[in-house]
Amino acid sequence: MEKSVKRGVCWTVLAYVLWGVLPLYWKLLEAVTPVHILSFRIIFSLVFTGTILLLRKNTAWLFFFTSGKNLALIFPAALAITANWGLFIWAVNTGRAIEASLGYFINPLMSIVMGLVFFRERLPPLQWTAFGFAAAGVSLMTVLSGTFPWISLALALTFGFYSLLKKRTPSSSLEGLGEETLAALPVAAILFLCPPRAMGDLAGLSPEMWALIVCAGPVTVFPLFCFAHGVKPLPLSAVGFIQFINPTLVFILGVFVFGERFPARNIAAFAFIWVSVILYSVSLLKSRRQIVNVRA
Repeated sequence: MEKSVKRGVCWTVLAYVLWGVLPLYWKLLEAVTPVHILSFRIIFSLVFTGTILLLRKNTAWLFFFTSGKNLALIFPAALAITANWGLFIWAVNTGRAIEASLGYFINPLMSIVMGLVFFRERLPPLQWTAFGFAAAGVSLMTVLSGTFPWISLALALTFGFYSLLKKRTPSSSLEGLGEETLAALPVAAILFLCPPRAMGDLAGLSPEMWALIVCAGPVTVFPLFCFAHGVKPLPLSAVGFIQFINPTLVFILGVFVFGERFPARNIAAFAFIWVSVILYSVSLLKSRRQIVNVRA
């Protein structure tokens, strides 16, 4: 294995491990309302990212709004990732980490839907089968639990749309985050003022809690930095396998650390999802081998 590929694997695995254990961090902030956590995450991500970019004498990202094309992509992307961040924080801090993990298990399948709808991509039979198993798992969970898994699907949808928009933006990972958090700053300001009754709670937070709030910026940016450095030399099949580290860790935390209930009826539904994940990963591996054979 080439050194660049080995480094890529290490950086990418680190990124997904960090994302997988991130619920532990949000749990430390349970004394703060989810809307305020989200507000501070946007603000301090902007401060941290902006500082790095300005130290690099990169100011182009500050003027993203001067391009109508970029504006049409960045604002929807900012709204999508803000909704995704907020919903994930709320899910973890209200005892729904397992439902959140399901959203990231089915996220690759959501990418398939995006490819079909927006890029008219053709799917190999194995990916159609994977999509069918995922749909069956979601349907089974709805029937068995009596409630639609809206948290899981909303997380998958918001991140799917975010990924779609990011695919079309020319900015680098760090510049993109700077542009998106700057675009989301008005939303952060509104969230900071809501609900008014919670404002008094912020004044009573300890210095240690404020330190954790400020560190929400680096905690958000560093995994993205790792991912940006790791993903470039890696084939899609490798990233496809590695990305499931994140929801697996979130699932483990939900069951064994946070003590969330996982009824036996959900095992069947999750089994369908896990089969779809395996089929999807196999399809990526087969595609990679076909590309290698053609080049050879």
